[in-house]
Amino acid sequence: MLSPEEIDKLPYRPCVGVMLINAEGRVFVGQRKDWEEPAWQMPQGGIDAGEDPETAALRELREETGITPDLVEVIGHTADWVQYDLPPELMGKIWKGRYRGQKQLWFLMRFLGTDDQIDIETEHPEFSVWAWLDPGHLVASIVPFKRAVYERVVSELSSQFP
Repeated sequence: MLSPEEIDKLPYRPCVGVMLINAEGRVFVGQRKDWEEPAWQMPQGGIDAGEDPETAALRELREETGITPDLVEVIGHTADWVQYDLPPELMGKIWKGRYRGQKQLWFLMRFLGTDDQIDIETEHPEFSVWAWLDPGHLVASIVPFKRAVYERVVSELSSQFP
């Protein structure tokens, strides 16, 4: 178990997230495969060395959903990075204990494809099932320690909905 002082010295993991909306304005979410209780989330993941955030967002979307860049339109992103700390029980267990949480830049993208072009059975599947959710129901469906992030992301990006 890490001490509070050790936790304070850890950096945040640079990450991106994707708020993918369909033609009806509903948001893509997936149920995490590695979580015992209901834990829905939007696609997200780390930024590789030398990778810009938008490229990372498109890569993560493809890796987690099978959706290729030609099937989306990038509409915008959060004005700034959004960060969260891991809960104490996960601290030191995720990401080999190198990070205290994540700082994320979130992208709003419109899905231009059809549902049959979504394939969560990717090389390293992260989701067991997926769904389109109304933005108003999104935050309540998310794992508790990420809800504040999702509240901010939904609030900021929903103003950019087409």
